[in-house]
Amino acid sequence: MIHSMSNNAVLANGVKMPWLGLGVWKMSEGGEVEQAVKAAVRAGYRSIDTAAVYGNEAGVGKAIKECGVPREQLFITTKVWNKDQGYDSTLKAFEESRNKLGLEYVDLYLIHWPGTSKFKETWKALEKLYKDGLVRAIGVSNFKVHHLEELMADCEVVPMVNQVEFHPLLTQQELRHFCKEHRIQLEAWSPLMQGHLDLPVLTELAGKYGKTPAQIVLRWDLQHGVVTIPKSTKEERIRENADIFDFELSLEDMAALDGLNKDHRFGPDPDQFF
Repeated sequence: MIHSMSNNAVLANGVKMPWLGLGVWKMSEGGEVEQAVKAAVRAGYRSIDTAAVYGNEAGVGKAIKECGVPREQLFITTKVWNKDQGYDSTLKAFEESRNKLGLEYVDLYLIHWPGTSKFKETWKALEKLYKDGLVRAIGVSNFKVHHLEELMADCEVVPMVNQVEFHPLLTQQELRHFCKEHRIQLEAWSPLMQGHLDLPVLTELAGKYGKTPAQIVLRWDLQHGVVTIPKSTKEERIRENADIFDFELSLEDMAALDGLNKDHRFGPDPDQFF
């Protein structure tokens, strides 16, 4: 069981990835993202998730340099955006991201969305970056089972992570089973349903465990073996989101949360987002 902030998921290649990280989507470059990353590190976070399209990689990199924690103790994720998909363009996009972050290597590099027909070429570029030691692990984001099957039909390295929208209204059961079977670590973006936490079951369980609805959802993620990266710019909320290691949801309560599933997405459908 996951009972400490220092616990890690172990990826298929043996690389350790923190179960909890900070997502920095929609954080503005400069002061906002820098302060959030530093606050997260102070609160014990060691994983930071950004992306080229977020436009804040330089701020993340500055905060990493100034946070006082050695680089090798941090786990930094970034992603290649749709317009940069393709072999050569992905290699170029990676160098741009790495330079903005100011890092010698990135811990996890993801294809941000499957997009159209280029993700196999893009994956070949990620495999090269991995073999060259510029990335410690490679993976995908927003891939459904059929995308993974298509990619895995002729890839050399199986994706180590699949970062998807995952929360009690979108439990992704088929995808979870597929990823588990193939040792692909599932990771949740938008775990807190973009703030839509006013569900009676969550309110009830928050009272029962003496936690907030957000903490209940994040604990549910962990107990499903799903890495989670809640986003917040407020230090108090960043700390609160990390206070999920001192309790455990019962099997009955896990099932009650699973029962909320409506296959509802707050973000785009990966089959329709190019």
